[in-house]
Amino acid sequence: MTGTEKFVLKNVCGQRYIGTRLYSKNGNKPRVDIDITGTPREATSEPSCPATAVRVHGNVQDGVGNTMDDGEIVVEGRAGDVLGMSMRGGKIFIRDNTGYRTALHMKEYLDKKPVLVIGGTSQDFLGEYMAGGIVILLDWATSPTTRPSSEQECTVE
Repeated sequence: MTGTEKFVLKNVCGQRYIGTRLYSKNGNKPRVDIDITGTPREATSEPSCPATAVRVHGNVQDGVGNTMDDGEIVVEGRAGDVLGMSMRGGKIFIRDNTGYRTALHMKEYLDKKPVLVIGGTSQDFLGEYMAGGIVILLDWATSPTTRPSSEQECTVE
């Protein structure tokens, strides 16, 4: 791979490991854009290259962005469970809701700060064991199932 590479994948239905560990024979990290139509499955889209961009026109299943180190993922739909697990860099944008254990073990690493933006709501255990990074939940206040109880403290930076 040299320069910018663009891959268009259509009718994706459960395929795994799309966009993982992209490199060239000479060790360079090329710019890679992956455009997906359909529903990719777990362990999908773990960009390790700073210039990798993955756009999914649809929903994604569990495990997307697992151990993500850099790059960007944009999902024009909802995400399953364990989104961004152990993510330590890059950005993920989800238009709709996410499942359980989103941002599990998410952490900052060296000068990298992972960012996860959720347009809808998230199920239980959002940010469980999180040790750094930014999670923004845009529809949090409108969902009675995700509001903190009166005994919980909630702060926003």
